[in-house]
Amino acid sequence: MIRFVNPEVLLALLVIPLLVYGYVKRQRMRGGSIRFSDLSAARRIVPSLMLRLRHALLVLRCLAIFCLVVGLARPQSGREGREVLSQGIDIIMAIDCSTSMEIEDLGDASRLEVSKLVVADFADGRVNDRLGLVVFAGEAYTQCPLTLDYGVFLSFLKDVRPAEEDWDGTAIGTAIATAVNRLRDSSAQSKVVILLTDGLNNRGEIDPLTAAKAAEAVGIRIYTIGAGSDGEALRRVDGGLFGPRQVRVKVEIDEETLVAVAESTGGLYFRATSAEKLEAIYAEIGEMEKTEIKTREYVNYRELFSMFVWSGVFLLGLETVLANTRFRRIP
Repeated sequence: MIRFVNPEVLLALLVIPLLVYGYVKRQRMRGGSIRFSDLSAARRIVPSLMLRLRHALLVLRCLAIFCLVVGLARPQSGREGREVLSQGIDIIMAIDCSTSMEIEDLGDASRLEVSKLVVADFADGRVNDRLGLVVFAGEAYTQCPLTLDYGVFLSFLKDVRPAEEDWDGTAIGTAIATAVNRLRDSSAQSKVVILLTDGLNNRGEIDPLTAAKAAEAVGIRIYTIGAGSDGEALRRVDGGLFGPRQVRVKVEIDEETLVAVAESTGGLYFRATSAEKLEAIYAEIGEMEKTEIKTREYVNYRELFSMFVWSGVFLLGLETVLANTRFRRIP
């Protein structure tokens, strides 16, 4: 972005076409002082390099005037910027990755894969909010710390896989405690945990309600989501005489505990029985947890006049030196 502080000075550039016009007119008015009857021999003379460059003085003078005039107009180079004045929300996404999340009853993919897609869409819609990721099964750990780099967050989310058999289970209390530990020292005005699970709390040493009280104590709001169809669902079971098979299992979600956890922290409990409902739930949470983004736009300007002025002085000096040396005219 370029602007001129004194644009009216640019009118002086009209001197350049007048200077060129006067030079051309003088060249045409100059006539020979000696007449010859035959000029065929003179036409065969190849002009020297200096003769071809005889108009260089005019070019140098025009460039010098151009640079000096532009410099006196005070050109400035501007760079636009934007400063964010408001602070976003800190959100921890806690996702159940126990083996039961491999059941395909929310759509065409497993519960875990559907959840990952919905969470990725949720992340794409955030602006200026820090996102973190906690995954849990029989244990819980931080997959991604709080970050404003959504590309990094999505990369970690993509790497989430179902739990191995040695740490399978559902430790909801431990997951909440891990998320609370990540948000405990946050200075954000709003701190949120969105916990998604498809089962009962059957692992871990921390009770979900105890962890919820700790969250309430430090001002963290928890939204809980129970994922899975109603009644029964088909689950793949490996092994056996005839190899892998599908068996019906009862969908057991401890909704009473999830409701209590959410209500004790000022959040809400949601039930997702399909991919569409899960998308709607995250969209609703996203609407509830929004911050007004205030920004201040500005432009930083850098003075460029010295570059043009010194260039003009150099060109004018070069024209003067050449006019009195190499291109000097002898009357």
